[in-house]
Amino acid sequence: MATEVAAGLGPVMAFALVGVCGVGAQWLAWRLRLPAIVLMLAVGLLVGPGLGLLIPARDFGALTGPLISLAVAVILFEGGLSLDLHRLGDARAGVRRLVLIGAPLGWLMSTLALVYAAGLSWEAATVFGGIMIVTGPTVIAPLLRQARLARRPAQLLQWEAIVNDPIGALAAVLAFEVVLVLHSGLGVTEAVLDLAIGIGFAAALGAAAGYFGIARAFRRGLVPEYMKVPVLFVTLLAVFAVSDAVLHESGLLAVTVMGLVIANADLPSMTELRRFKEHATVLLVSGVFILLAAGLDLAQVAQLDWRAAAFVGAVILLARPATVLLALLGTALPWRERAFIALTGPRGVVLVAVAGLFGQRLAEAGVADGARIGPLAFILVLSTVVLHGFTLGPMARRFGLAGTDAPGLLIVGGSRFTTDLAQTLAKADLPVLITDPNHAHLIRPRAAGLRTFYGDVLGEAAEDSIELLSFGTVLAATDNDAYNTLVATDLAPELGREAVWQIARQKEDRPRHALPKQLGGRPFGGGRTLAAFEDLLDQGWRFRLTRLTEEYRLDDWRAKRPGALAILRIDAKGALRFVSDTDTMKAEPGQRILALLPPEAQDAPVVPQPAASDTPAPAPAAPLP
Repeated sequence: MATEVAAGLGPVMAFALVGVCGVGAQWLAWRLRLPAIVLMLAVGLLVGPGLGLLIPARDFGALTGPLISLAVAVILFEGGLSLDLHRLGDARAGVRRLVLIGAPLGWLMSTLALVYAAGLSWEAATVFGGIMIVTGPTVIAPLLRQARLARRPAQLLQWEAIVNDPIGALAAVLAFEVVLVLHSGLGVTEAVLDLAIGIGFAAALGAAAGYFGIARAFRRGLVPEYMKVPVLFVTLLAVFAVSDAVLHESGLLAVTVMGLVIANADLPSMTELRRFKEHATVLLVSGVFILLAAGLDLAQVAQLDWRAAAFVGAVILLARPATVLLALLGTALPWRERAFIALTGPRGVVLVAVAGLFGQRLAEAGVADGARIGPLAFILVLSTVVLHGFTLGPMARRFGLAGTDAPGLLIVGGSRFTTDLAQTLAKADLPVLITDPNHAHLIRPRAAGLRTFYGDVLGEAAEDSIELLSFGTVLAATDNDAYNTLVATDLAPELGREAVWQIARQKEDRPRHALPKQLGGRPFGGGRTLAAFEDLLDQGWRFRLTRLTEEYRLDDWRAKRPGALAILRIDAKGALRFVSDTDTMKAEPGQRILALLPPEAQDAPVVPQPAASDTPAPAPAAPLP
């Protein structure tokens, strides 16, 4: 075995190992609720410098550089494809400040920190400083989800990361091209002309490919549905290769512009394109990170002295706060939100990938300290991710910006059934929001004092007004079966299919009307429709919320509540889970069960345990005239 490892794994086995390690680390991070980048770093260092199983230079040879370049190109295209300017909503003003003022300031502050704290040359510092504009959308989104941050600061941090992701890479590309031209020995006029032609050609090629090659062709039906993703992918590769042939590394600029144009073209097929970029990004981000971590020279990391620590401290405590506070100066944001955003700036995979790529290019171009960029990037990413991963939640609570700890329930559809359900949950301090495109259906929940949103939950107005990160579960329960199915099918990929539920459809039990399992949400309530639940309420059935204890278990509850229809259960952390038709209901002490009780079971005696309590729903609202 040692002989095989020494001789190399071979490209096929190496590819398989990179895929298993990268995707496996991301899955494990999801299970453990940890930042994926930390586990990917640990796994990459383990299989690379640690065990010597994967050494990219040995196992992939000359293909290592091109593989990373192409992967970074796709990652940056994905960043551009995320820049749908229509979705900024009420965060537009703050994001505009953080981008137009914050990005240049961040570039300047980061460059100064690299020169005076890390001791880099101005050439290497200018390139790396541009990359450091990126704050890492692949890192900030999971951290925000865990911290359950209030809506506005969460929006600002998330959109700043999305918008600045490609901008930082573009800044690095521009700085890198200037360094290359200066080292080429060309005259000033010729160098500026070459640079301008290369950048102009890259931007024009990316815009033309995005508008004419993709957006216009897709809109006019020139490409069949089953070929849209392959055409998009090969167009991306072609744009990158052609632009890179004109000016080295300008392909990154071209693909980012291409993604930006496509994102704002309002294509009907954007859902499929977003699925592609999400899947491609997960694979490529994990692969690039494993390759870069496995190829890291620990000897270079060991050579980092106190200057590396000074650099990290300067970025976290000086550069980032100064950038944000100056950019947001004069805005209406409260000082708590400004301070919180200023102290939050985790870096992510794009920073490491682009820094490693440009570090190698700078070293090859004759910039001696270019090789230090890669180790410094790893140290910065590891420090910021670990720091913010463990402090973001407590810091948000300290600033009074933390949302509720309990994941909420988003109910689509206003009715007597959903209103009584929401009232019972709200009385138990669980956040609930009822949405409906029919204004009349919201009269009852509004009269009950519940939070409501009037409009289509799938529309752009809802994206600006509803923060889906605040809701861990969705229930589609309008009186329109087709709309319920559409909502559940659309939201399932974003929230997870296990968190999206749908009230039973009319005639769902008939084969002629049955839908494929891929459509709609998960069933509950024993196949009862909305009309069936409303009939139960008319017959006097009421919601009750009961807590289980060591002395009052599930069997006791069943014995004391004959005929009860369990609707959902709530664990000790407040997470909701509807009771499916196949649920075995293995409820444990500390959990709560929300059920519909028939009139004869509502007054049944309960074992007198202080911790076991029944919370009745408020009396139903008077019938509407």
